[in-house]
Amino acid sequence: MAGERGPTLRRRRLAAELRVLRERADFTGEQAAKRLNWSVSKVSRIETCQVGVKARDLSALLDLYGASAVKQEELRQLARTATRRGWWDTYESIPTEYANYISLESEASSIRCFSQGLIHGLLQTEDYARAVIKAALAPFAPSTEIDRRVEIRLTRQKVLDRDNVFNIWMVLDEAALHRVVGGPEVMKRQCEFLIQQSQLPNVTIQVLTSAVGAHPAATTPFSILAFPEVYDPDVVYIETLTSNLWIEDDGDVHRHSVAFDQLRAVAVSPDESAELISQAARRL
Repeated sequence: MAGERGPTLRRRRLAAELRVLRERADFTGEQAAKRLNWSVSKVSRIETCQVGVKARDLSALLDLYGASAVKQEELRQLARTATRRGWWDTYESIPTEYANYISLESEASSIRCFSQGLIHGLLQTEDYARAVIKAALAPFAPSTEIDRRVEIRLTRQKVLDRDNVFNIWMVLDEAALHRVVGGPEVMKRQCEFLIQQSQLPNVTIQVLTSAVGAHPAATTPFSILAFPEVYDPDVVYIETLTSNLWIEDDGDVHRHSVAFDQLRAVAVSPDESAELISQAARRL
């Protein structure tokens, strides 16, 4: 999902609702496009959230599909809020893909993640985050940009304090505990912070020990974001060195979900994980 900055979740919901309305009206994409004198690709791009939908185009679709007055007002309101700016939009320097991820994360109800070489950003201390970001951006970015990225990462963590509870379940590869990021003292405080966070009711941490050997995600860390609304299917997020990958295909998302279930089944329990993390802290 690339393109516009803003609450991507609302655009996904609007696109899904329009697709459902078309199907209920017994129109194919080609038939809808012909009736509106549009290209088939325009209908497809709207329904797959590749582009936003203009007010006049939304009205044309709602009239064509015979949407009720109540449904029309609901979707018009959804379209209006889809362009609402989030706190992340005040940081003009962050890439669109990252802004889109933050917008999804801010409205997700849960994240299940497999973290391989590094600890997930929502569970990083400031010093650990700074070391990770500096290693990724330097020498390509000035210190002010590194400071800005650290601030963004710490602001993202406020999602864990939401009134409508947000849950994170992290399976952490044991190798990440032995990777001394930022130096021994920084890493020790990071381990202690993980133990502290694991005691929260909405945070679950399991360690995948090296004894497990090969596993379904041995080469690819990933996150699965889930949302509270029925029209907001899970998405998978994978971050690489130079870009970000979104996976929305139902079959591929299901495959990652199964892989995560397998990982948490072979990882040690949360209590045993806390002890392993404590041992790692004591070694530093």
